[in-house]
Amino acid sequence: MTTPRLLLALFALVHFTASLLSQAAELPVRGLSIRAPDTNQAERFVAFIEDELAPRKINLLVLRVDYRFDYQSHPELASETPLTLPQVKKIVAVARENGIRLVPQINLLGHQSWHSTLGRLLTVYPEFDETPQIKLPEPGTYKWPNEDGLYCKSYCPQHPDLHEIVFALIDEITEAFEADAFHAGLDEVFYIGHEQCPRCAGQDKAELFAGEVRKLRDHLAKTGKELWMWGDRLLDAETTGLGMWEASDNDTHRAIDLIPKDVVICDWHYERAEQTPAYFALKGFDVLACPWNKPEVARAQLRQAIDFRRHSNPRLADRHRGILHTYWSSAERFMDLYESPGDADERTLGPIKVLREIFPKAVAE
Repeated sequence: MTTPRLLLALFALVHFTASLLSQAAELPVRGLSIRAPDTNQAERFVAFIEDELAPRKINLLVLRVDYRFDYQSHPELASETPLTLPQVKKIVAVARENGIRLVPQINLLGHQSWHSTLGRLLTVYPEFDETPQIKLPEPGTYKWPNEDGLYCKSYCPQHPDLHEIVFALIDEITEAFEADAFHAGLDEVFYIGHEQCPRCAGQDKAELFAGEVRKLRDHLAKTGKELWMWGDRLLDAETTGLGMWEASDNDTHRAIDLIPKDVVICDWHYERAEQTPAYFALKGFDVLACPWNKPEVARAQLRQAIDFRRHSNPRLADRHRGILHTYWSSAERFMDLYESPGDADERTLGPIKVLREIFPKAVAE
């Protein structure tokens, strides 16, 4: 039997949640980071933006393009079924019509392989590998931890021929998406300043990391564009207790004091709503809190963002820009689960629930 006290508690909870979500709509940034669609999903993705993302008042899409684009500057790096320029322009058009900012991403520095699979850049240009002596295991045999400390490969940030290619890709992709910012990834960099690298061995890893950030930032600044990056390598794993994935245990964290303050930090934490956005804001950076697959964590990050903006002085408050929800599979998989979840488990459906909860439509679903 439902008691009046229980009814009052439920009403208060509903009212609090509705108030929170109403305030969320006022955040400057309400974003989604997702892999750019494959070429055969481009039309579907355009419709998804129009019909599902725009009604949720999402105003930012970070599209992880990497090499799924028909590059003309370096066609040897394009994937086998890349997005074409006309397809990209359709995405640009629907985004513009709905007030959605597009920020394309190419994973740079780290994430040049995935466990046993080498990425396009090092496949085509193996000379850029920071650790060529460390071989990838046979498919299906990868284990963590391993003797080589191999998670993902990195490129050597000091290879003399690297940046001519990287800058060309950045210029082409930002022009195609008509973007005023570029996301360089720069997360989970485990290989940097390796002892066997002829260019980087013995150098300060924080200086190496900061040097790469500055090169990318300075190149973008020439045409008035911002550099965006994930924030994990700028946090100290030991001091924060965050560990080697959400933070750095190889000394790159000191780079936070060596890079320009106009770099935008995307601060991802998936198990708990860590307080680190405040740290980045206090250091002078614009920051976005980034949830993934746990609705309770996303709600806490949302509350933190609102409270930080409400209870800080205007200069500091404005640095916490809002929420960038992340999804780590294909756009096709996301749309499939969104439209027909079937018997998918809670972990798989978590990112869909996060999107629905923190970015509700004007009319409840």
